[in-house]
Amino acid sequence: MDTERTSVQQASRILVTRRLPSSVLAKLEAAGGVDLYSGDAAIAPDELRARVADKNALVSLLTDAIDRTVIDAAPELKVIANVAVGFNNIDVAYATSRGVVVTHTPDVLTESVADFTWALILAITRRLAEGERVVRSGAWKGWALDFMLGTELNGKQLGLVGVGRIGRAVAARAPVFGMRVVYTEPRDVDLPGAENVSLDRLLNTSDIVSLHVPLLPETRHLIDKKSLARMKRSAYLINTARGPVVDEAALAWALQHHLLAGAALDVYENEPAVHPELLKLDNVLLVPHLASATTETRTAMADLAAENVLAVLAGRPALTPVVLSQR
Repeated sequence: MDTERTSVQQASRILVTRRLPSSVLAKLEAAGGVDLYSGDAAIAPDELRARVADKNALVSLLTDAIDRTVIDAAPELKVIANVAVGFNNIDVAYATSRGVVVTHTPDVLTESVADFTWALILAITRRLAEGERVVRSGAWKGWALDFMLGTELNGKQLGLVGVGRIGRAVAARAPVFGMRVVYTEPRDVDLPGAENVSLDRLLNTSDIVSLHVPLLPETRHLIDKKSLARMKRSAYLINTARGPVVDEAALAWALQHHLLAGAALDVYENEPAVHPELLKLDNVLLVPHLASATTETRTAMADLAAENVLAVLAGRPALTPVVLSQR
């Protein structure tokens, strides 16, 4: 394998748009020349186009917009390896039409994101962020029977909007908390003990609504004013999917009018910006896109992206190519 990589890929040129673990960079460097963008923010579009121009491979992050102009700027490009499970930042159809393989990193982040989803559920229903702010501000006056009462999960309903890999893993943890599960999908899936229902029924009946859909034209602002108004006033909304799935202005309005009990967000419409009205509210937990942020998972994501690059440059099939019809 090492001999194959050296002989086939010696002349390969690889652009990496963000710092990766040293072990992963070493693996790419062994395969060819690596051009590493070392800035703290996302690479600027003009610089991205200039630096990718002579490259055979591009290792990108979800913050990089890989559109037609980027793909057209790189006539020798063979593979775009996205260090993310989502790929809405890439024009996959156009890349495919140009013979460029697009890959992503499914599976390796499933468990960490599922764990984190439950961390958000517990934190918002038990008001952990609010309580921590009270303690830090010196406003806590001591234990009281009716102080900062939260909501229990046992006997409640978890509604999953989308049940791909992560949604299934979230559902698998629900029995531990005594929750029943419903989900909404075009087709029934193998999810023991769970019921496939319409989105309207899911919103009307669920105590926790957790989003696990990709960002597509049909899912942009899937959760809007009309959707939020359908939810139970005692319900909570959780988003670890993609920010634009939720209309943030509508969510702020719904929370201000107590149309739902609270929300926990890990992703945002215009990251890193957050809707200013959400920042003013205590009944929303705001976290800076941390769902897959464990050392183990982020390293595994970067490593899988590198292995995809090496495979394609060696003339072998990609390990985890993007399939546009997949969820």
